Amino acid sequence: MPAPFPALPAILRPLRPLLSLVLSLVLAFGLTGCVTTGLPTAAASPWQSVPLDTRSNPLDVAFTSADHGFLVGSNRLIMETDDGGASWQERALDLPEEENFRLISIDFRGDEGWIVGQPGLLLHSDDAGKSWSRLLLDTKLPGEPYLVTAQGPKSAELATNVGAVYRTADAGSSWQALVGDAAGAIRDLRRSPEGDYVSVSSLGNFFATWEPGQPAWQVHQRVSSQRLQSMGFQPDGHLWMVARGAQLRFDGDPSTAETTESGDWSKPVIPITNGYGYLDMAWDPRGAIWTGGGNGTLLVSNDAGASWQRDPVGSEQPTNFSRIVFAPGGKGFVLGERGVLLRWVG
Repeated sequence: MPAPFPALPAILRPLRPLLSLVLSLVLAFGLTGCVTTGLPTAAASPWQSVPLDTRSNPLDVAFTSADHGFLVGSNRLIMETDDGGASWQERALDLPEEENFRLISIDFRGDEGWIVGQPGLLLHSDDAGKSWSRLLLDTKLPGEPYLVTAQGPKSAELATNVGAVYRTADAGSSWQALVGDAAGAIRDLRRSPEGDYVSVSSLGNFFATWEPGQPAWQVHQRVSSQRLQSMGFQPDGHLWMVARGAQLRFDGDPSTAETTESGDWSKPVIPITNGYGYLDMAWDPRGAIWTGGGNGTLLVSNDAGASWQRDPVGSEQPTNFSRIVFAPGGKGFVLGERGVLLRWVG
């Protein structure tokens, strides 16, 4: 097999590592808009590590009041807090022992609560989570439950992992389809407070959007050659995206040169090239942007993405951060694998 590069003269062979580094930096700066290979660490952190007596992966969190809430995750994990998330106690659900449910999404509107999980799980509570009843799902439901949004007494919205969206107004006795067709197999699905949805295809090669009243999902090609990891909504309603290669992009910048049919997207921002990708992005109550990912990567930008810092508490965690959640009332959590949880203390 021929060598991938021409052989170096003997006098230059000791410089091979340095030449490789220079080539990597040239390629990085040539192919992206903003790349940083090293980042400063913030002097202080607004996050506090919360010990959880579990090795399961926390996947979502929701509150019924200022102090009382629940956390759900893999391996049937459900935990309860009465002190705003400073401590958590494991609870049990009355579910068949032979099925290892993955509880994916939880939401409350007052005392009205909902949990969805896989395989085929939908739970409802009307007493702030003191008791839960399992609702049977139609065997013809497209896909598996993926995301639930509580909307008031007996009302909720349910989305599946193929982008089917349904609404109930009678505590789950009946469901009305809101979109005529599904989006196809997805890897990520988010809902805005206004009821808009964005989904990323399972392969990350395109994304789709849906707004209430539209008959079908609107499909959009990805902005660059990098496959998409996740997408969501900025505080102003515009979209953000995380792509492979640790790329971040923001929609809604009219000054960008990269205008596509799917919006005005910023040039790619790559805060740090450490070999680990990002999985999520969120805005804290002060307006700072957070992104998290592999190997304890937790970064913050206080200037709309122009510069970034490492978070010192996040860097100490031996985990991959999969989700960053900021809830009403100033609560915030970073969810990591193997029972890692960070709590926002401001």
